[in-house]
Amino acid sequence: MIKVGIVGGTGYTGVELLRLLAQHPDAEVVAITSRGDAGTAVADMFPSLRGRVDLRFEDPAKADLRACDVVFFATPNGIAMQQAPGLLEAGVRVIDLAADFRIKDVAEWEKWYGMQHASPAWVERAVYGLPEINRESIRGARLIANPGCYPTAVQLGFMPLVQAGLVDVQHLIADAKSGVSGAGRKAETHSLFSEASDNFKAYGVPGHRHLPEIRQGLGRMAGNPVGLTFVPHLTPMIRGIHATLYARIGAEADFQALFEERYANEPFVDVLPPKSHPETRSVRSANVCRIAVHRPQGGDTLVVLSVIDNLVKGAAGQALQNMNIMFGLDETSGLCQVPLLP
Repeated sequence: MIKVGIVGGTGYTGVELLRLLAQHPDAEVVAITSRGDAGTAVADMFPSLRGRVDLRFEDPAKADLRACDVVFFATPNGIAMQQAPGLLEAGVRVIDLAADFRIKDVAEWEKWYGMQHASPAWVERAVYGLPEINRESIRGARLIANPGCYPTAVQLGFMPLVQAGLVDVQHLIADAKSGVSGAGRKAETHSLFSEASDNFKAYGVPGHRHLPEIRQGLGRMAGNPVGLTFVPHLTPMIRGIHATLYARIGAEADFQALFEERYANEPFVDVLPPKSHPETRSVRSANVCRIAVHRPQGGDTLVVLSVIDNLVKGAAGQALQNMNIMFGLDETSGLCQVPLLP
């Protein structure tokens, strides 16, 4: 049984980790921390976990995280880079759901996240946890940089085209929409019900923190830097990401077959039949990315539709998928939930 610790268990990704791990046959959560809620029973804060999780939140300074096999950091940016190195040196494996280790260029990370990096040496050693491209590296990793939600949907949507060299990588466009839970479990004006409900807006158009992460990933696939316009939007729903991706065709191919072949053996990527339009509710609460490929009017531009649940394949589910790979388990273990409908 894998002994699991969670640092920062009171946010949406933390409770999602708990929900998924409570159903995992080979993992047991033995410690979960929260500075502000130490001593509170997990089931008192999250009644959905009554009878499933009997732990109490612990003060991070007192929790015995070094006794764990793996520790998940479901914390704000800037926490894991300070606390993870000590655990790693003690032999604990770490999966960071924040952005501390995702961007290899430390100066670029510091520019976008507005702070000095506390452990740049570990940035180089971290493995970017997108299984569909880094599965073999994940197997032997000690530190996983779990991808962001927007980057997961966008990279999986563009991946077959960019890897095959069939599109103009200097003019890629990602028009993406996210549910309000993507902003985290905190009180902010823009995410209040009366502000976000019955409303739709773009944000971060001049630049969003996920932009350099997406560019880095696509650049590695292409073998060269890419040109990407990325515009995120906030939608009046709780969960879900819908990415509409545009790429100019550079060489002809059977694009439907290309996607089907690339993802034929991927357990959590579903390529839909031609003319399909994936919906966010078709992946709600599941660790699945559904993709559809279109070529409007037979023109020179491909449109790829990619949907995920931002809290599952975009965060906690993908983190658990990485854990399964790291420990040599069935990759789908604990992740076979059928999406909720309605």
